[in-house]
Amino acid sequence: MKPDYLAQGEPARLFPVLATTSKEGRCTSIVLACLVHIDEFARELLHSLGARAGKRSRIEAFTEPVFREQAPSHDRPDGLIVLQSGKSEWRALVEAKVGNATLDADQVERYRALAKAHAIDCVITISNQFATRPESHPLPDIRKSRSRIPVFHWSWMYILTIADLQLANDAVEDRDQVMLLRELRRFLSHESTGVRGFDRMPPEWSEVNRLVSAGGKIPSRSEDAAAVLGAWHQESKDLSLILSPQTETRVTERLARKHMADPAQRMKDELAELCQSARLLSTFLIPDAAAPLDVVADLARRTVDVGMTLRAPEDRKSSRARMTWLLRQLKGEMPDDLQIRLNLPGRSEATQFACKDLAAEPGLTEQGKAGLQVASFHVFISRRLGGRFTQQVNFISDLETVVPEFYRAVGQSLSVWQKAAPKIKAERETADDVSVEALTEAAAADAGDAEQ
Repeated sequence: MKPDYLAQGEPARLFPVLATTSKEGRCTSIVLACLVHIDEFARELLHSLGARAGKRSRIEAFTEPVFREQAPSHDRPDGLIVLQSGKSEWRALVEAKVGNATLDADQVERYRALAKAHAIDCVITISNQFATRPESHPLPDIRKSRSRIPVFHWSWMYILTIADLQLANDAVEDRDQVMLLRELRRFLSHESTGVRGFDRMPPEWSEVNRLVSAGGKIPSRSEDAAAVLGAWHQESKDLSLILSPQTETRVTERLARKHMADPAQRMKDELAELCQSARLLSTFLIPDAAAPLDVVADLARRTVDVGMTLRAPEDRKSSRARMTWLLRQLKGEMPDDLQIRLNLPGRSEATQFACKDLAAEPGLTEQGKAGLQVASFHVFISRRLGGRFTQQVNFISDLETVVPEFYRAVGQSLSVWQKAAPKIKAERETADDVSVEALTEAAAADAGDAEQ
């Protein structure tokens, strides 16, 4: 039953009766219906927006809602979510796009105004565009708006990944709800649905690469560079959504706290880094992995570097012994372009060797660095893409190949060094050995030895 404040609006259906051309309406209805009927799925998605859905909460969802006092308009939101928890009610308008269709900032702003007029808490957009976090909208105009109505964003791939992870980790208790979630995953992963990952850089990618290749410096206020960085942020999110189902864990991007709180500041800082170094950087956190996964796209070298940095074992005295500890972890056939950078203490310059050369002769670690001990190792693939690097589609394709390749072949085999647990000394095995009298005697003996 629809609420009294709606003039029109159908409850979201698992099997919507819509024209075959209405992919958008069909996808929205099915996802919203699953939100209503799958408890854990709803809780996780809504929690990402800061909305708490408890076990006693009630969720309703409607498609194509029209409010009773709504002014005539051609705009009609695709959905409405209503979350009731006790006496409180949280509501959100939903606007969705499928396939190549992209969100329109003006339309979203009109839905913001509609939400404000009817005391709706927020607007949720869904599309094949990507956002680092739901509150970091992919449209710059939405992020810059001064409206007090928040706009959150889910990509279709994000929704699909949540479903896949919940199934992989047996997060849903009810058997019937598990069946529904499996069907949702099957539906969203079918090519006819129009759900896809980030698959190409923008046209500005070629222009920025052409400038760097010619020896030019990217201007600090370059609109082309801003477009490239925005696309890189979307691709970074897509990479985390690729790694998540591959590892059956929640892979996330590591962001500075100030950047999580202020996406505009992140854009400003990373744009400055891009203009200065001609590099794009992202770091991913994989649960229980030995280290964060670093990804660097170097426009000057036309390379993609993917690697992890490990602290060297401090219980090994020589650099050679520390290198042997690392090499023992690298099992099986390693990529030909696997490199190991040896970071030395203080201001000593790091050294770098091919992994295959170090495997043949670990003593290379001490070459020209006698007396110094390696502090950490950066293990990485440096993949030269050549002309493919500058191509919008091939760059993404190659990037999404090399990142999982490194983690599968190398990263998942690495372990963190841990200092050994302290051992009880042979001369102090019993409580009597550490009594006040025993310690007094030991101190007196030490003093006598010192006088001699």
